[in-house]
Amino acid sequence: MSIITTKAVTKVYNPTTIPVEALRGVDLTVEQGEFTAIVGPSGSGKTTLLNIIGGLDRPTDGYVEVNGKDISKLNDNRLIDFRKDNIGFVFQAYNLIPVLTAKENVEFVMLLQKRSKAERDARSEELLTAVGLDDQMDRRPAQLSGGQQQRVAVARALASKPSFVLADEPTANLDSKSTANLLDIMARLNKEEGVTFVFSTHDQRVIDRARRVITLVDGAIASDERKES
Repeated sequence: MSIITTKAVTKVYNPTTIPVEALRGVDLTVEQGEFTAIVGPSGSGKTTLLNIIGGLDRPTDGYVEVNGKDISKLNDNRLIDFRKDNIGFVFQAYNLIPVLTAKENVEFVMLLQKRSKAERDARSEELLTAVGLDDQMDRRPAQLSGGQQQRVAVARALASKPSFVLADEPTANLDSKSTANLLDIMARLNKEEGVTFVFSTHDQRVIDRARRVITLVDGAIASDERKES
């Protein structure tokens, strides 16, 4: 089942001064359960495409469907609500709230969704246990290593039970051991729970683990390769 579809997506920055064409007519479909890496040189449009798929930016032309809904047409408030309920994000810089504990960071999106305290407690504890942080729930981000913070970010991304998770350079600030641990966790969640992951990455370690690799060059898809399972 297709959960992401882009059609003729174009993104032009500074259209009235010095136009920069970041994306040029990108057609893409992502199916439920994929473990996909979007790769390419710096400036190829990887992060722009991820941001447009996630509703963090809007295309200049073309459209994006998530679960059959054209998110390009949603107003800002409806788009915020849609992201909250359908899309999980993992960022290079972790983006955890420093004054909250690991558990509270994971709970935060569920608080916005108005989930009950019992549900928030159960879900956050389940996810932090799944990412190997059951003994770190009460620590704040500054008390955690980079790898641990990124695992909290993965748990937080999954808390809302999203249709898919977008991960923008999630291993860029991690050492080799932390990267391997993080990728093991994501691969297990993908295989055992069917969580769909779409990465933007330069990291060969991520590319090696992906089952589909989409290469962008100058804002257009240059290749789209699926690996045998």
